[in-house]
Amino acid sequence: MPVFRLTDELIFPDPRLATQEGLLAVGGDLSPERLLLAYRSGIFPWYGENEPILWWSPDPRCVLFPQEIYVSRRLERLIRQRRFQLTSNRAFAQVVASCADVRVKHGQQTWLIAEMQAAYQKLHELGFAHSVEAWEDDELVGGLYGVALGKFFFGESMFHRRTNASKVILAQLVRYLDREEFILLDCQVPNPHLASMGARDLPREDFLELLAAGGLGPGGDGEKVKLPANLP
Repeated sequence: MPVFRLTDELIFPDPRLATQEGLLAVGGDLSPERLLLAYRSGIFPWYGENEPILWWSPDPRCVLFPQEIYVSRRLERLIRQRRFQLTSNRAFAQVVASCADVRVKHGQQTWLIAEMQAAYQKLHELGFAHSVEAWEDDELVGGLYGVALGKFFFGESMFHRRTNASKVILAQLVRYLDREEFILLDCQVPNPHLASMGARDLPREDFLELLAAGGLGPGGDGEKVKLPANLP
């Protein structure tokens, strides 16, 4: 499959034309308009320092359906203990920066370069990107951020500085999404942490059909979502 080169025109090729690895296109920009179109179309940016902007639509897609969240007995006890205070959109920039810093400190590359962080900050200011934070004694010890459109939450990254802080965040966020009748939380690509809590692979075709049925897709819209200041 060829990799498409984007121009200034606000358009993406059909995500079904992505390579076997999921790479669809290169170039373009990280304007809010293009990013929102990408998410509505089942596409997301993922690239590193000194690389062009790369756009992906993997097959299969890792997703977590809210009703399928798995919370272990140990994690449930921790949630009931209320060790962490959970908030939303209290420290968005700090959460995004921390997601990048944790990877760098572990000697890993990060796609959350300054350009990406600035792009998601703009989406946050427009009301489309959100963070969920875990605090312990007023210290930020975990966080998650993503983009919410209509009944979909597109998760981008998470971090923790205390054991199980990110699991508590994910569990309580997904429970909130379930109460609000969200269709799914997009996890993009699988990892053991997500799989242990119920995330699973979904064929890209099924993923795209769910987006369309939920009012998204290239011609869709996707209303802004307002998260509560505190999660239980």
